[in-house]
Amino acid sequence: MTIHTLPEADAAFDPEAVSYVGSIAEVRARHPEPMSRATDKVITRLDKHCRAIIARSTFVIVGTHGSKGADVSPRGDPAGFVRVLDDRHLLLPDRIGNNRFDSLENIFETGLVGMLFVVPGMAEVLRVNGRARVTDDVALLAGSVVQGRPPKIGVLVTVVEAYLHCAKAVNRAALWDASRYIDRNELPSYGAMLVDHCEGLTQEESERQGAEMARRGMY
Repeated sequence: MTIHTLPEADAAFDPEAVSYVGSIAEVRARHPEPMSRATDKVITRLDKHCRAIIARSTFVIVGTHGSKGADVSPRGDPAGFVRVLDDRHLLLPDRIGNNRFDSLENIFETGLVGMLFVVPGMAEVLRVNGRARVTDDVALLAGSVVQGRPPKIGVLVTVVEAYLHCAKAVNRAALWDASRYIDRNELPSYGAMLVDHCEGLTQEESERQGAEMARRGMY
């Protein structure tokens, strides 16, 4: 049996004793001026490079915000699951999940979305910011069928900004270096962590709910 040793919180930490930067102007003053490759790279449509990346992306991080705060949600599917409809529009299918609908709640409230497209093996990523609406258009969603099942709804994104992000973050993380992957047994199972996080949740009930989620399937 694997024994998990978990880090303890530092009870002595006082966030009010930390020095903070007072403005974005102070941040800019501490760094060199951005180069034109950074300031001038933002485009307002999906060109051939954006399309090529989106067509190969299997993992998208979706950022939204609303009155409850900010939210970031991972979405994954076979390459090209986010469909480019034209130079200004994307469709993100909504697959079976936990039914919290945090992202959709925020979209209904603010209509704003940020997306980070990740391609396995590629260190650069594509960022897309835009306006979002939730659609149940049957004809439109039919193009997102997987395993014979169309999504019930999708997120239609109107592109406002699209730009490439350099490889530094992914390279620093060694994200695609398999030799750096952890042994999953270093951490408790997902179900075990949920028992610790959810007050009153027993291991048996966690396993029952996990089995129900498995029964619902991926699509």
